[in-house]
Amino acid sequence: MPKLDFYHSSTHNLVVIPTIVCSKISMNSKVEKEYWYITSLSQMTNDEWEALCDGCARCCLNKLEDWDTGEIYWTNVACELLDCETCKCKDYENRQSRMPDCIQLTKNNISEIVWLPPNCAYRLISEGDDLPDWHPLVSGNAGRVHEAGVSVRGRVIPENNMKPEDLENHIVDWPREIVHSGS
Repeated sequence: MPKLDFYHSSTHNLVVIPTIVCSKISMNSKVEKEYWYITSLSQMTNDEWEALCDGCARCCLNKLEDWDTGEIYWTNVACELLDCETCKCKDYENRQSRMPDCIQLTKNNISEIVWLPPNCAYRLISEGDDLPDWHPLVSGNAGRVHEAGVSVRGRVIPENNMKPEDLENHIVDWPREIVHSGS
């Protein structure tokens, strides 16, 4: 379990929530078309699981949780390993050794991760919802997530040793927004 940073602001007792890395998105994976309709998350192959990630990088944003109420506050501060333009991890293979608080999203822990972004394919599928039309598996275009305004591209700053208490100055609402259509 990663070490949690606790601090008290003027109005809340807050804890910094670890970031999550969903997968290394690859449009070249060998997966059946629309497999998510017939395969449960727990039955997916590794390629199918990895292909579900849309590459938005919202899960790589720092979040704060009010310790008293459980409310989640999203920030526009990205994990220092996130390339804020490509929305990809700069060191995906070694991320968990370099960032001990990075949580790998898996079939076993998905039900425990309550702060997944609302458009997250893993969350949508686990809740019985369909993928939006901008999702790379639906559109066939990995760039649609950026074109539809779903990704963090151009909207975030890297954490670069930011103190936990400074995160409160970067709380934003847009990561909670649901984007249904890419048009």
